[in-house]
Amino acid sequence: MPTATLSLFRFEGLGPKLWVIGQMAAARLSLGREPHLMFWKLCGSGTGEGFTPKLNWGVWAILAAWPDEATARRQIAQSPVCRRWRSHAVEACSLYMSPLSARGSWAGVNPFVPETHPADPAGPLAVLTRASVKPGRALRFWKRVPDISAVIGADPNVLFKIGIGEVPLLHQITFSVWPDTASMARFARGDGPHG
Repeated sequence: MPTATLSLFRFEGLGPKLWVIGQMAAARLSLGREPHLMFWKLCGSGTGEGFTPKLNWGVWAILAAWPDEATARRQIAQSPVCRRWRSHAVEACSLYMSPLSARGSWAGVNPFVPETHPADPAGPLAVLTRASVKPGRALRFWKRVPDISAVIGADPNVLFKIGIGEVPLLHQITFSVWPDTASMARFARGDGPHG
């Protein structure tokens, strides 16, 4: 079954932070040659609740798609890129996910197409949304973000959340983990700024 991964790395100190900024260009060459890697994006992250235009210079991410979980685990453990990133980071973790639903395309492809469609998945549910913000609409988009950040930050059901982006201010990704589908749906369809 296809597997999506989000690997997060935390860097401390000026040297490691400058190193990972350089990796935003350098790692692209290596990832392009990575066996079995079907899709990948290098991302920075936001501060506070994570959904802000202000960059968090200490947390960076690799979002990827693999043919199956065993391959994803093996490649993330052995990949030269991931090994280098872990060696410079003070913390690293990877989340392994089976896609349940996917809409739209990303760079002309839909990298997270599920093989099956379970009626109501049991256990935690991860949600990834991506927005391509047109420069002429960026101000309007970013004006709504503080309200959305406040609501998700106050939601007792969200287990984890982070805002990441592949292009600062213009290509934004929200990632959140919920205990179940009902909790996520209450947030997404609620009366707040997101609903």
